[in-house]
Amino acid sequence: MYFIVVKHQVKPEYVDSFIEHTAEITAATRAEPGNLWYEWTRSVEDPSEYVLIEAFRDDEAAAAHVNSEHFAKGLEKMRTLLVATPRIISRKVEGEGWDLMGELVID
Repeated sequence: MYFIVVKHQVKPEYVDSFIEHTAEITAATRAEPGNLWYEWTRSVEDPSEYVLIEAFRDDEAAAAHVNSEHFAKGLEKMRTLLVATPRIISRKVEGEGWDLMGELVID
């Protein structure tokens, strides 16, 4: 699967409405057949930083996502909301989803 983490530095005037502005690309991406997850979080240390954690089943699913109309449209919308170019980690990794953390088992 492709596992991707992207940090977005949001302009001050959009920090409280950023998720609303990204709702369309979020919904469309989650509806893609090859999307495993597409989840937004917000930094507890820097409220203007939003982190996207996403994963796609395989090469074809990742390619379909970046070549989709909603991806292009979403990037253009985000361009107006951000202070700087997002920082990304994108890796192909083994597995098909989340595993349990062996070091911290809760009975």
